[in-house]
Amino acid sequence: MSAPVSKIREPLITGHKSYHDITEDLVSPTEKAPPVSWVIGFIISVAVLAFGVFCILWTIWHGIGTWNLNRTIGWGWDITNFVWWIGIGHAGTLISAILLLFRQKWRTGVNRAAEAMTIFAVMCAGLFPLIHMGRLWLAMFIFPYVNTRGPLWPNFNSPLLWDVFAISTYFTVSLLFWYTGLVPDFATVRDRAKGFRKKIYNFLSFGWTGSAKHWQRWEALSLVLAGIATPLVLSVHTIVSFDFATSVIPGWHTTIFPPYFVAGAIFSGFAMVLTLMLITRKLLKLEDYITLEHIESMNKIILVTGTIVGVAYLTELFIAWYSGYVYEQFAFFNRAAGPYWWSYFGMMFCNVISPQFFWVKKWRRNIAFTFFLSIVINIGMWFERFVIIATTLARDYLPSSWSLYSPTWVEIGIFIGTMGLFFTLYLIFSRVAPVVAVAEVKSILKTSGDQYIGANAIHHDHDHGHDHNHDHSYASALAADTPGDGNHGVASSIADTATAVENVVDDLKKIEGIGPKIAELLNNDGIMSFTQLANANVNRLKHILTEAGSRYQMHDPTTWPQQAQLAAEGKWDELNDLQDRLDGGRA
Repeated sequence: MSAPVSKIREPLITGHKSYHDITEDLVSPTEKAPPVSWVIGFIISVAVLAFGVFCILWTIWHGIGTWNLNRTIGWGWDITNFVWWIGIGHAGTLISAILLLFRQKWRTGVNRAAEAMTIFAVMCAGLFPLIHMGRLWLAMFIFPYVNTRGPLWPNFNSPLLWDVFAISTYFTVSLLFWYTGLVPDFATVRDRAKGFRKKIYNFLSFGWTGSAKHWQRWEALSLVLAGIATPLVLSVHTIVSFDFATSVIPGWHTTIFPPYFVAGAIFSGFAMVLTLMLITRKLLKLEDYITLEHIESMNKIILVTGTIVGVAYLTELFIAWYSGYVYEQFAFFNRAAGPYWWSYFGMMFCNVISPQFFWVKKWRRNIAFTFFLSIVINIGMWFERFVIIATTLARDYLPSSWSLYSPTWVEIGIFIGTMGLFFTLYLIFSRVAPVVAVAEVKSILKTSGDQYIGANAIHHDHDHGHDHNHDHSYASALAADTPGDGNHGVASSIADTATAVENVVDDLKKIEGIGPKIAELLNNDGIMSFTQLANANVNRLKHILTEAGSRYQMHDPTTWPQQAQLAAEGKWDELNDLQDRLDGGRA
């Protein structure tokens, strides 16, 4: 192996995958016709998106009066949903940038989808300020280009303007990071494609050839973008928190908002990554690439950030009491005992109590429970934004101006429409690009594949032989050490060992040109292991295929014994090189 790996560390790639298996498993979903489940999901997402577009057009036609805002509560579901979507997008940057700099290998299974999720979430978030602007064609006034507008110059003291720069920078860097990782994988899809599809992917891959110079520049660019993106993880939601913290409204004017918002964004972002990845893992059959180790690692981060958010909630309560400032104290009393008490306690349960279940390893590794809790956390983080905005504004200094807020069907429809936009984009992405980063998964195969580490490893240290080869060696050594012919006990043990070796069952699908059906035919004819296939006569293999029917006669087994010999000897690198030169098993 290229680097020492702890023997107790669990593998991140299971199923004894070869490089060819990784390519086949991760690229083939983009080549096949979409399954029925994808079509149903896409139709539902587009229908929901269409309803959201209708609600946006209804708002533009009739005006903001279609929303249930009033003089007291000027911000409602729009800003609540804006902050929620920005938070959802935070995990992608954390996984792609910070975990890359810290060389965390488990990121390779989830980083691609998390980065895509970031881009789609920011697009959903950006809709709300644009709608709230009213006249979209006046968006030009927020950009400080050189002109003679005089007093119409943007107000740089406003955190709302800071939002424009922070979020646009965040979106640009995230898009670059995501696309940079896609380039080698687009080239892989291109090399397998034909016709017009090949031309499209050739354009998307920027002429990638996989040369050493290309890889060197690709890795350098990835590190540079990671360095640029890392401060954005802290800055973007910090600036979003300034929308509230720089005001003088009790409950908002507090210095704990920036770290509290950042922790909450990572918290909700990882929950959404888990929600999406668990669905993707099941539908695309990616259990060998998104393992329980990935899920447990993400649950640990959710536990840590959820605890930080809980400490922030308690700190807010303590500071409100300790300050002696009656208006601040009333703001927090009103959250817990006012008309919106249900949202406050829902927030507390979902964000503070529920993540504590992840202290138990059994729950951290339970897929159904993790999926349920990820949805609970997403609901809780939405409640948090609603509590901060609606409950604070509903009751201010003057009791005569107190009011209540509830969304109209138009506001609800716009929010649901952004969910439709998000899932529509994600479903399209899953059809045009590998959901798991092919190149990055291959880069950790020899240090994190289960054939190299873990309980099922078949390569130990620098020895790349199969376990049954060791059995052969053991039997031979035992026979050599046996004096005379009368030791029937030793002879019996040798015979038992030989029988065990003959009963070894290998995954013959690792041989280029052999699929599940052909592997079953070979097994039925007594060829169960790589060794048996290596010793099989080519004419015998052709006879097996001929007897199976015309659909199997097109297959050429000429190279199968050669491949099987390399597999039996554990020469996986040489086997991969050979398979790269083959076309469906043909030389």
